[in-house]
Amino acid sequence: MPDAYLTACAAYLPGEPLDNDEIVARLGAGNTGASAAMRDRVLAMNGIRTRHFALDRAGTPTMLNEELAAEAVTAAVKDRGLALGDVDLLATGTTQGDLLVPGFAAMVHGRLAAGPMEVLSAGGVCASGMAALIGAVRAVRLGERRVAVAAGSECIGRALRQDRYAGRPRFDAEFLRWTLSDGAGAVVVEPAPRPDRPSLRVDWTHLVSHAHEHPVCMRAGVAETGDPASGQTWLDRPHAADAEADGMFRLRQDVRLLPRLFPAGLAEFAGLVDRGLLDPASIDHVLCHYSAEHFRGEIFGLLTGAGLMIDESRWFSNLPTAGNTGAASIYVALAECWRTGRFRPGDRILLIVPESGRFSFAFAQLTCVAPDAAAAEPAVASVGTASAPAARDDGTPALLSGLAEVWTEFERDLHTVPIVARIESGTATIADYRRLLLHLRQQVVEGGRWISRAASSFTADWFELRSAAIRHAADEHRDFRLLERDFVNAGGTLADIQGAPKNVGSEALSAYLFQQASLPDPIDLLGAMFIIEGLGSRKAAGWAARLRTDLGLTAEQTAFLSYHGEADEEHVAMLDDALRLVAADPTARARILRTARVVARLYALQLQEVDR
Repeated sequence: MPDAYLTACAAYLPGEPLDNDEIVARLGAGNTGASAAMRDRVLAMNGIRTRHFALDRAGTPTMLNEELAAEAVTAAVKDRGLALGDVDLLATGTTQGDLLVPGFAAMVHGRLAAGPMEVLSAGGVCASGMAALIGAVRAVRLGERRVAVAAGSECIGRALRQDRYAGRPRFDAEFLRWTLSDGAGAVVVEPAPRPDRPSLRVDWTHLVSHAHEHPVCMRAGVAETGDPASGQTWLDRPHAADAEADGMFRLRQDVRLLPRLFPAGLAEFAGLVDRGLLDPASIDHVLCHYSAEHFRGEIFGLLTGAGLMIDESRWFSNLPTAGNTGAASIYVALAECWRTGRFRPGDRILLIVPESGRFSFAFAQLTCVAPDAAAAEPAVASVGTASAPAARDDGTPALLSGLAEVWTEFERDLHTVPIVARIESGTATIADYRRLLLHLRQQVVEGGRWISRAASSFTADWFELRSAAIRHAADEHRDFRLLERDFVNAGGTLADIQGAPKNVGSEALSAYLFQQASLPDPIDLLGAMFIIEGLGSRKAAGWAARLRTDLGLTAEQTAFLSYHGEADEEHVAMLDDALRLVAADPTARARILRTARVVARLYALQLQEVDR
């Protein structure tokens, strides 16, 4: 099959850039203190300084979504030096078109007034723009189309005006109201590079949905969270006005589910590395769509923890200046890089778009090629046929990738644990919190003991691991006292928490850890520490903040969780160093991964037993 090349790219952002004060004036703002507080919180979190809306100063819409897309398509085709009549496939992605029927691509085609062409309308949310791109690339590779255009477009501003937000505000709607904005972008896809300027060869693409494992997160058309049921959608209401009154037409995002999105995306990222499609060390530019700057650090933390981080200097985002334009965002970012000459022949570019709608992930790798050298370079024909990157012989990527997979399984199990679900959904009670501390204490009190046992079991061959275990045991052996103080400060008694027996999960977990710690050179316990320390660094601080907000707890009542959210970051860094010491040994890697998986299952069982 022929290769596919992006030979032109353009973006269209309507009107002048608006700062936060101006968007409040154009959208209108609620008069309640709660609404203002939510707005300020979201604006501070997303890091967007300017954005664009197809609204005039009075808040009146000035353009349709199809017009935004048509502007971007026209600009991309013009940049390539072609006529609209040369295009034989138009693929589009958007969250919400102007009309319910027909498809968005047909409406954009009609707006262009070009000749006959194939059209493809990709539905979804942010990843729909990438789905359109992938559809265009595959048509060109099959040889069925010579000039394809893919576009992503959003015109959400008109639905974010204050007259659509009457009544008491809810954060799931207010979050998106002050995050999203309007814009469009498009690329031209051809089977050969352009003759006059560099092009971007599409090496491979990957798009996958995890809807089978996750409920609906970002939605419109229903009033409540979770998966819809018969009789509960906007089409089931007697009149559209009834659905409007119930807020069904507001775009909402269940922010409580967002912490699940990035670990699932990490697993997909790691899978691409395992399959030989992606070599993080070879990537020169990363263009990653995320809805708020707040999430950038979380993404970096997960990649760093898995040993898959691409140097931060190689990441590009124009979110602060262009805003979050959903399906158009990846095009808008690519267009700015293209326009400013960011890419040079030989550079490899990675596109990443996580979508929270029902958890989809889109990736693509591009290589910048010069006009006279592009045809000589071998290209990947499709996903699964890429040449594997140069292998590292230290085994670290394989070990960290395997641990990332175990963590994803563990986190998926955690979301089904009742006590965890109540904390993360904001429905936990003070009694739940005391019960959690009571059950954790019986396992925590033995943490320093099994780590000390492990230290004594290391021979001189593993002197560095023995030293690390000794230091770690010194850090851990007083933790249970901090936990006991939280329990008493939260209304419990010292006698109750000290006299409580281990639950079934704690018994099994402690017995297993002491058994492994007693074996000669127990390097597999690095897998146990990966799970336990990871729980502290990735979950504990968030749980503490949530409990303080929902239950009005103080820092003196959540010190144990907060401390582990901070201290375990340092412990995880120490663990990374230890893992690299043993990763070259395939037997050691297998032992570590098995112990990590066992400990993850037993820890989840321990938490499940809290409600028994």
